[in-house]
Amino acid sequence: MAKKPHQSIPVADEDDAVSAEYNVRVGERLRAIRRQKKLSLQEVEAVSLEEFKASVLGAYERGERSISLPRLRRLADFYDVPIEQLLPKEAQLTDGRASTASTKLAIDLVKLASIDGSGFATLSRYLSMIQVQRGDFNGKVLTVRADDVRAIAVMLDVAIDDVRAHLEEIGVLFQTSPRT
Repeated sequence: MAKKPHQSIPVADEDDAVSAEYNVRVGERLRAIRRQKKLSLQEVEAVSLEEFKASVLGAYERGERSISLPRLRRLADFYDVPIEQLLPKEAQLTDGRASTASTKLAIDLVKLASIDGSGFATLSRYLSMIQVQRGDFNGKVLTVRADDVRAIAVMLDVAIDDVRAHLEEIGVLFQTSPRT
């Protein structure tokens, strides 16, 4: 009697999936920092004297290629940011898979600053504290995570599930434009 081959997912495939997801998250950070620096892929290539080719940097940003640690260090130096700013912060490994907070909101800090009211002043101070903790390099838009959304719900006296709608209603939810 012939044995049937054992059908299971090899560990390498699971590791590859986790690595691929992490590459995407690193790429998101690379793109965010480049955009905060107001640079296009082509400008990075030109200013870096072609050390960082636009096509390769684009592949890093899309998560299609892994970036080595020495190259990540050189890119951090090029952007003049600490290397840890190029790595995703909220990634946690659970059950062998990367997970992120499911609720993220981008808040337009410029619009928020123009709104009067004690609740909004408290929210502005809270978001300023987050910026300092993160070493934010933009100053105009801040993405808040699930834990931050809970705190914002308390400040605005709305249910957690209603924070997004409330921020949209008052006009401070940042609307992203198409990616380049």
